[in-house]
Amino acid sequence: MSRFLSKAELEGFEKYKYNSVDTSILSNYVMHPFWNWCVQFCPVWVAPNLLTFTGFLLTVLNFLLFSYYDYGFHALTEENITNDHIPNWVWAVTAINLFVAYTLDGIDGKQARRTGTSGPLGELFDHGLDSYSAVLIPTCLYSIFGRDELSPLRFFFVIWNIFINFYLTHWEKYNTGVMFLPWGYDFTMIGSCILLLVTSAVGPRTWHAPLPGGLSPGFLFELVLYFSAILTSQTVILWNIYKSYRDGTGKMRPLWEAVRPLVPLAIFFVLSSAWALYSPNDIINRGPRLFYILTGTIFSNINCRLIVSQMSDTRCEVSNGLLVPYACAVTLALCGTLSPMSELLLLAGLCAAVTAAHLYYATRLVQEMCEHFNIACFHIKPKIK
Repeated sequence: MSRFLSKAELEGFEKYKYNSVDTSILSNYVMHPFWNWCVQFCPVWVAPNLLTFTGFLLTVLNFLLFSYYDYGFHALTEENITNDHIPNWVWAVTAINLFVAYTLDGIDGKQARRTGTSGPLGELFDHGLDSYSAVLIPTCLYSIFGRDELSPLRFFFVIWNIFINFYLTHWEKYNTGVMFLPWGYDFTMIGSCILLLVTSAVGPRTWHAPLPGGLSPGFLFELVLYFSAILTSQTVILWNIYKSYRDGTGKMRPLWEAVRPLVPLAIFFVLSSAWALYSPNDIINRGPRLFYILTGTIFSNINCRLIVSQMSDTRCEVSNGLLVPYACAVTLALCGTLSPMSELLLLAGLCAAVTAAHLYYATRLVQEMCEHFNIACFHIKPKIK
């Protein structure tokens, strides 16, 4: 069986030391004290990765709930051609699930230090799952606004905005050697929990009321995400990288090596945008949920490979194997020879194949790390005295 991790990558993981900077007021003065209190109630035999994975499964559960009750994002539209309805309890349950997932994500590292099981696998596992949640969580929030407030195409680019911010954080670490934790993450997670909880109490139609100046809540939501990304994430990341070169504190890679990780993401952005914008059958409107999850899965794979490179301090790959079948599918779709149903089936088949490939890749990564470090992913091995 071929291995996904090279000898150089495994040796790099052996030398890896976590290095982060967190200046968020919400994180330092509210969430960390809360998580320090929560972790006391976690039994010491519970593996940190089990907490991480449980939190991820709660976000998957949220995604599945909304997929069942609002598959095509029609429930909050005026016409509601599918007669979908989201019960109030769904908003409340997903709010609780999201908050618990956020809490488990906050205490997994503390549990690792508490049990003496800190290591590179925990960070890789945590951030790898976070990269998948980057599509699952926003897609749930889309159901609050629906197609009338925000078209599937516009929301596609909202998701890409989230992807880019997430990816740039790891690209920043690839070049600086430091994980600068973004302020936006904590505020977004708490804001999303509050938004879902309030929606369960007042109903989603509250967010469809017109605002002064002719603005809609959906447009405001879109605007806030874009501008907060520019102000609190993208500009800060560029400044931190520039500062690391100026002060000589980073990896000091040549320009091409520094921007190398951006190549597969840029190629993927162009391909996915072309399919969304120019599909003869308007695929983004016919199957938005499938389109989002396919995009999110490939993004997660590209991001996981960057995480491996930045943690092991090895050269990042400039290509990604999943982009080959994706490019073929996009080319076939844009030729205009497919019927609407054929293109939808192509999308569904590609989504299933890519998901299987990514899950296999992720599983093998974890297995190889566990074998190399002689650890178990989901339980704590007793230490040999």
